[in-house]
Amino acid sequence: MEYIQSNQNTKIKAAKKLTVKKNQRKENTYLLEGWHLVQEAIQNKAVIRQVFATEKYVDERALRGLYDETFEIAPEVAQHLSETKAPQGIFAVVEMSETPVPEKLTGRYLLLDAVQDPGNIGTMIRTADAAGFAGVVLGNGSVDLYNPKLLRSMQGSHFHLPIYQGNLMDWMKKFNSQDVPVYGTELNPEAISYQDVPKANDMALILGNEGNGVNADVLAATTQNIYIPIPGNAESLNVAVAAGILMFKLIEA
Repeated sequence: MEYIQSNQNTKIKAAKKLTVKKNQRKENTYLLEGWHLVQEAIQNKAVIRQVFATEKYVDERALRGLYDETFEIAPEVAQHLSETKAPQGIFAVVEMSETPVPEKLTGRYLLLDAVQDPGNIGTMIRTADAAGFAGVVLGNGSVDLYNPKLLRSMQGSHFHLPIYQGNLMDWMKKFNSQDVPVYGTELNPEAISYQDVPKANDMALILGNEGNGVNADVLAATTQNIYIPIPGNAESLNVAVAAGILMFKLIEA
């Protein structure tokens, strides 16, 4: 197994570039960091081109099938590759995968309109995963799926359910053409409490930007807009908290 102790190694320089969107798209790969995420990639049969691991991980049983693609790295190289202050010491170069949009939209979908905080998006995707949703759509203006902070925040949920990126209006037209109800989130006179939403096995839920909410054009195209009653004095809820409440309520309604 090759041992790499220099940040100037060509493999390390190429891997480091895969934290930047334009390089990810060019190479069709991204850099995954952390033992749990590397395990998730292996268990879910992602295509892994390379693994870079410190001495702590090189003998892990899960890596045995990737021996020819695994390189041992010095701790200082792990620090160079890492996007965190305290790196775990293992990284994988993983091929991007794209799931075709199904012709028939069945199940429940979460749509995110220009949500910009990777932590919020990661929490919502993990919650959608836990709630058994069929997929998540990152609308225009939302954080890119392969953003390093988002990858860490999702904790591997992007291996469990399809994550799409695209124009929400195009998705809404598809839902509407198949008579799938689409629920926006907004507090206005026409909106109803989430407690009054009928159960639907097939549906879409839209959450919006942390500061501005869901775009007005998107809200105008929904089946119904809903809100969460707030009996206390807080002005609003964090978008990820609101999403969690709504997703689990809508599967139990």
